[in-house]
Amino acid sequence: MTEPHTGSAQTGSAHSGSKAGWPLYEVFVRPRRGLNHVHVGSLHAADDRMALLAARDLYTRRNEGVSLWVVRSDAITASTPDERDPFFEPSGDKVYRHPTFYDIPEDVPHI
Repeated sequence: MTEPHTGSAQTGSAHSGSKAGWPLYEVFVRPRRGLNHVHVGSLHAADDRMALLAARDLYTRRNEGVSLWVVRSDAITASTPDERDPFFEPSGDKVYRHPTFYDIPEDVPHI
């Protein structure tokens, strides 16, 4: 595992003061009901509430979302590209998870 990625674009207009000591937050927006939350950017904020309000003002100002998540970047644990093969390798030997052993009837569309 590695440190969280912190190279995302950071906001400048929402916080005109010093960001020293303010944690970085990742922002996720769900555009419509039934869709998944999507990462839309990052911002610095003094606390969770400020991060939520700033994210609302920055990322949903044109009614782009129905739900908003903000997560401190230091709370995210992620795999790295270097770990790809060993990390995801265990799923490769579970062939029963792939539908290659099933006969699909010809009258079933789009498969």
